[in-house]
Amino acid sequence: MPYIEGRVVHDADAHVMETPDWLLPFADPELRDRIPPLPLATTRPGEETRIDRMRKKHADPAYRARDAEELLLRKNWSATGSFLKEDRPRALDLLGVSSQLVFNTFLNGLLNRLEHGADLDLAYGVARAHNRAMRDFCAADRRLLATGYVPLADFDRARAMAQENIDAGSKALLVPSRCPRGHAPSHVGLFPVYELAQDAGLPIVFHVGGGGRLLDPDYFENGLPAVKDFHGGEENFRSIDYMAIPFPPMQTVATLILDGVLDRLPRLKIGIIEQGASWLPGWMRQLDSAQAAFQRNEERLQKLSLRPSEFVRRQVRVTPYPSEDVGWIISQAGEETCLFSSDYPHVEGGRNPVKRFEASMQGLPERARQRFYCDNFVDLMGAALA
Repeated sequence: MPYIEGRVVHDADAHVMETPDWLLPFADPELRDRIPPLPLATTRPGEETRIDRMRKKHADPAYRARDAEELLLRKNWSATGSFLKEDRPRALDLLGVSSQLVFNTFLNGLLNRLEHGADLDLAYGVARAHNRAMRDFCAADRRLLATGYVPLADFDRARAMAQENIDAGSKALLVPSRCPRGHAPSHVGLFPVYELAQDAGLPIVFHVGGGGRLLDPDYFENGLPAVKDFHGGEENFRSIDYMAIPFPPMQTVATLILDGVLDRLPRLKIGIIEQGASWLPGWMRQLDSAQAAFQRNEERLQKLSLRPSEFVRRQVRVTPYPSEDVGWIISQAGEETCLFSSDYPHVEGGRNPVKRFEASMQGLPERARQRFYCDNFVDLMGAALA
């Protein structure tokens, strides 16, 4: 019996758990010796050293016999189909989802650093290897929707990589929420990237980890013992980091709206994934406030055909965390805005995300829940679900 029954559910955030050599078979030959080791040590301390042991467990009939009952208890490499692509269809069957939008786990930080470095050949080469690897993993089942990364550092290369992703079958274009070096994400030189996405019916998506360094590390120098995260280590998100997670996409998507990109491309959809949603209602109001305060002297704001918050409702979709009050978010931001996500197979997704989401949506009509679990994702993904 699947975890989710009785309704069509699309999962807007799921992951592959990379292995140390995950990129190498997909890298251009001239770059293979230059690709740095993947930074896997951001889970439970030492867990990345047990990948080979987990590979053997996944081949053990006794372990596989418990796949269903332990589906949401096993996390990271222990989870069914987390890194063995041939097992991922079974995980989808057990979850009961109609599709999963699949992201990397460890690479966003590396992709971001390379994009802001001096070697763009390496930056775009690693992105290309990532995109091939993602498509290969997702080829195991048509329900798996691969994200393809597009560095925004160089206008011509960004356009070429967007087209390459579209032609090769990526289902969403993943871009950094950190501002590119030397130009805005709304620069006219990047308009072809967004136009290609719109014309192909694919969304532009932002994911946690794409914003660069979230905080000045001095915020953690409080004179007290170091705080461990929920993995038991000190290298992942803690409560102070958590507060900063939405800032990069808030600023970047606001720039796309206020500079008129979403106005010029009314069918372009934006997904803000695994960055929470409690900030969404206030941000929408702040956008409208910015227009009201500055439109007298800013022609770009005068030209907007809608209020900024109306662009959000029309074109931006966001995944709340299970710990958030999703019912309140939807009641304040609109039924169009929120998406279900499991974060499978990560710890952050919890052991029963549907139960937690349902508890917070008790006061909402069935129409709103239908949009949350299904319709808003269909709207976001467009042709990718065809």
